[in-house]
Amino acid sequence: MTDVVGRPLLFLDVDGPLIPFGIEPGPEPAGRAGLASPEPATNPLLARLDPDHGRRLSALPCDLVWATTWMEDANDEIAPRLGLPQLPVLVWPDSSEDDEHDGGLHWKTRGLVEWAAGRSFVWVDDEIADADRTWVSANHRGQALLHHVDHRLGLTDEDFDAIGRWLTAHH
Repeated sequence: MTDVVGRPLLFLDVDGPLIPFGIEPGPEPAGRAGLASPEPATNPLLARLDPDHGRRLSALPCDLVWATTWMEDANDEIAPRLGLPQLPVLVWPDSSEDDEHDGGLHWKTRGLVEWAAGRSFVWVDDEIADADRTWVSANHRGQALLHHVDHRLGLTDEDFDAIGRWLTAHH
């Protein structure tokens, strides 16, 4: 858990925000700084990572936390390719992914709020819905930005700008 005092948290999903699903490695899509060159890896999707995202994420005034089903594999496979240090990993209960959505609430939402323990946070994910925003607003005593990323594009310049503005205003 974390203390209520401190920099805002940024809970970061991998599939969708960092590994987009609507592009193939190759020419640079609009709003992206460039794709990582394929490296030997067991997962071919890793070639879709944008190596500049690590620098941009590290520059944000927040503490980064993996909030992904990659769990510790995010530190082993994603962080080195982005130049990120080992990050804390939000550990999900074993049944999280199998649980039915609770009135449209994403299975990650309750765990994120619990882990934040009142600290302000940004949640970057491609599966955020209005039900999550409503639930967080009613159940989290800190400030929160639930930032939806288009899974086809991954994080774009516009996403980084919006997240940066929010963090600056709430830091």
